[in-house]
Amino acid sequence: MPYLMGLDISTTGAKALIIDEAGAVIAVANTPQPISQPQPLWSEQNPADWWDGICASIRGALAESGLSGHDIDAIGLTGQMHGLVLLDAYGAVLRPAILWNDQRTQAQCDDITARVGARRLIELTGNPAVTGFTAPKLLWVRDHEPEIYARIDKVLLPKDYIRFRLSTDYATDLAGASGTSLLNVAERAWSAEVLDALEIPAEWLPPVHEGTDITATVSGEAADLTGLAKGTPIVGGGGDQAAGAVGMGCVSPDKIGVTVGTSGVVFAPLSRYAYEAEGRLHAFCHAVPGAWHFMGVMLSAAGSLQWYKDTFAPQFAFDALLAEAAGAPAGSDGLFFLPYLTGERTPHPDPLARGAFIGMTSRHSRGHMTRAVLEGVAFGLKDSFTLVAQAGLPETYEVRISGGGAKSPIWQQIIADALNAPLVNINTTEGGAFGAAILAAVAAGVYADAPSACDAMIETGDEVSVGAAADVYAEQYEIYRSLYPTLQETFARL
Repeated sequence: MPYLMGLDISTTGAKALIIDEAGAVIAVANTPQPISQPQPLWSEQNPADWWDGICASIRGALAESGLSGHDIDAIGLTGQMHGLVLLDAYGAVLRPAILWNDQRTQAQCDDITARVGARRLIELTGNPAVTGFTAPKLLWVRDHEPEIYARIDKVLLPKDYIRFRLSTDYATDLAGASGTSLLNVAERAWSAEVLDALEIPAEWLPPVHEGTDITATVSGEAADLTGLAKGTPIVGGGGDQAAGAVGMGCVSPDKIGVTVGTSGVVFAPLSRYAYEAEGRLHAFCHAVPGAWHFMGVMLSAAGSLQWYKDTFAPQFAFDALLAEAAGAPAGSDGLFFLPYLTGERTPHPDPLARGAFIGMTSRHSRGHMTRAVLEGVAFGLKDSFTLVAQAGLPETYEVRISGGGAKSPIWQQIIADALNAPLVNINTTEGGAFGAAILAAVAAGVYADAPSACDAMIETGDEVSVGAAADVYAEQYEIYRSLYPTLQETFARL
């Protein structure tokens, strides 16, 4: 029987997952990853920690499964997008990786926009320059760490550093490359125009591949460290959101994905390239060959609930807090929560946006506050869902939900009511690693293409119907939409 492995370098963990040809999860191992915030708005990790973590997880997954490395037919890669990994000519890491949620680069975003032109940048790359993306980070290093910039030989994304350590080969996937601000997304190739405008050498960037392409094979040294077999194929894979969408079966325009993880994502596959004229939605290549997608991202979804619990109710279990929230009325008696705890991306690309409770009175209880957090995140997802709908949805479509926050029945119901759309659960909660393993199954010839692999490996579960609170949330959402414009100048002053 074929076995496939998915590797995921997320912000919080280095995960290895093994599935069989039917999509059954055979083993999972995850090694927690440390994160550093050395200054306000900064977020960094050490790539050596990723490598040590993924080696430990691969060994752990093989041990749990009882399989040998020779039983693994192919490996798919995924991981956090946009992170900047800099290597010198000897393959040594030059500085800690600057992560997707780092917000130090607004000046460099302004520089990129001035050099390329705001409209032209969106036409070429599908996106405006935003602080999370890779190119602004690279220019920040140029501006603030010129001695490091002068030694750069290769620029990689986090998962591509793992590919390099597994194989000694440099490569990236089109979905991940789309989040760099350096890719011509329509042509699925690095943009010579953008590179020239930013004076970035093209030779610093690795070759780009489709998600199901075989890009490298496991080296003898990596085989000794991980227990994998030398020569095992490593496929292109995809950035975490594109791979996660494959893991949800969102590989055609009639299936929309909603993910409630640390961040919140609305993912809409496209059969042809398109971009939102104002750049409020990301337009990226999909991990599925020849496909693209729109994506709206809020930076703090389940992360908002985690912060709320850790800060205000650390002694309570999540279930206890959610039970109190269920006892509060829809709309939380006029209490709103803005989930901009780490700035925001969609539809407000503003690193200075801030979180807030608004409308609080003495009659509001902890249950109201908890429910307001759940509702604020649902409204943040609604922002992205509305933009996707305005860009054009198929006549019939299905909304699939996943992520840690999606395990909560009350939160699922609030999201269904806020979106005014039924939600469909799926049979796996392993996210990007599962999608990366599906892409590996296609590369290994187990399935002809990603849609057929998803049909065979993914099952849908219960549907969450739209409830009576939808009317309440439609009215509340209009108030929610007015809050950021009202407070934008205040956020900047703060």
